[in-house]
Amino acid sequence: MTPEQSTSERRALITGATAGIGAAFAGRLASDGWQLVLVARDADRLAAQSTELTGRYGVVVETIAADLSTDDGCATVERRLADNPPVELLVNNAGISLNTSFLRSSPEDEARLLRLNVHAVMRLTLAALRAMTERGSGAVINVSSVAGFGAVMPGSTYSASKAWVTNFSESIGRSARPFGVRVMALCPGYTRTEFHQRAGIDMSKTPEWMWLSAPTVVDEALRDLGKGKLVSVPSWKYKLAVAGLRHAPRRLLDKVGRDTRGRTGRDRG
Repeated sequence: MTPEQSTSERRALITGATAGIGAAFAGRLASDGWQLVLVARDADRLAAQSTELTGRYGVVVETIAADLSTDDGCATVERRLADNPPVELLVNNAGISLNTSFLRSSPEDEARLLRLNVHAVMRLTLAALRAMTERGSGAVINVSSVAGFGAVMPGSTYSASKAWVTNFSESIGRSARPFGVRVMALCPGYTRTEFHQRAGIDMSKTPEWMWLSAPTVVDEALRDLGKGKLVSVPSWKYKLAVAGLRHAPRRLLDKVGRDTRGRTGRDRG
């Protein structure tokens, strides 16, 4: 935001905005007076969310129904990022995981994961940065994951996609700084959202103390963005976990990394 720009003129575009961390970003930013552009696949949920946020906070809410795993969906959002009124904050939150081992997966499912978790993040970040660096202001938050710091889910390609998001954001963040633009990877741990349920992943055995709330994740993310951090890991317990993942011997990770997606058909029973 430029010095002469009023709070009411700030505008954020959030993908995957109708649930979980995306919805928490929308609620927090609306309460702070940001105007919003919300992106998700479900037009009906977007409309209901827009009505609720406008009624509660009096902000302007645009909606874009788009599937970001497709070229057409990405192109639609790219056009809005290049258009006026300008977007000062992009939150790339949309993403998926697969409840199946890579050994039993299909090329189509794996390609969709990469297109949404990696390709869409790259395209929208590039579109946003072109406009932001020209203006000399703006920020991008790419929602990654603690899982990206180590192969802790054997058989899952989700952690690999998030490793890319974190590395990409750190690298691009350094190159954007001289232009007055911030880019940050947000790497939460287990967070109470619809994410696991949608993927069909059973999380019932995960200890209660490991869970974070989406509003807490968003609060810490915005604080870290304000501090100019390139990577934000909400909660001290996940900061410790990341330190362990970065420095633990591979043999130890092999012992503690357990996930049903690592099993082949012959392993079940």
